[in-house]
Amino acid sequence: MLTKKMEKALNEQINAEFYSSYLYLSMSAYFVRKNLPGFAHWMYIQTQEEAAHAMLFFNFVNERGGTAELKAVAKPDFNWTDPIKVFEAVLKHEQMVTGLINNLVDIAITEKDHATNNKLQWFVAEQVEEEANATEILEQLRIVEGKGQGLLLLDRELKTRVFVNPLLPGAAV
Repeated sequence: MLTKKMEKALNEQINAEFYSSYLYLSMSAYFVRKNLPGFAHWMYIQTQEEAAHAMLFFNFVNERGGTAELKAVAKPDFNWTDPIKVFEAVLKHEQMVTGLINNLVDIAITEKDHATNNKLQWFVAEQVEEEANATEILEQLRIVEGKGQGLLLLDRELKTRVFVNPLLPGAAV
C-alpha cells in the first residue's frame, strides 16, 4: 500500500514522464522540419520510451492499491535554432528528470516504502543511461559543429535506434 505522500509523488512523476514524451515528440517534429530523419527517428523512439516510463509508473501505482491521477500535460517547446541546442535541451531535461527520480527515492526511503524504492532503482540506472546517451550525441554534434558531412553521418547512425518496450513480458524492470 502506498502512503499518500508516495502516491502523490508518483502521480507527479507520471505527468513528468508524459511531458518528456511530448517534449521528445516536439523535438522529433523539429528534426522532420530540418530534413534530418535519423535525428527525428531517434527522438520518436525517445518519445515511445518516455511514454512507456509513464505507463510503468501508472501500472505500479495501480498495483500498489493507489489511485493513478492523470493531469494535463504542459505544452513543450517546439522551436530550436540548431541540433546542438536541441541536444543541450535534452541533456538539461534528463538531468532534471534524474533529480525527480532521486527525489522519489528519497521519499520512498523516508516513507520506508521498500517496494517503491526497489522499483525506482531501475529508473535510477535508466537515468544514468539517458544522460550518457544525450551527452555522447551532444559531444559528437559539437565535434562536427552541428553541420556538414559529420551531421549527415550522425543522422544516418541515429536512424538505426530500436525501441525496446519495457512493458513487454520478460523486460527487466
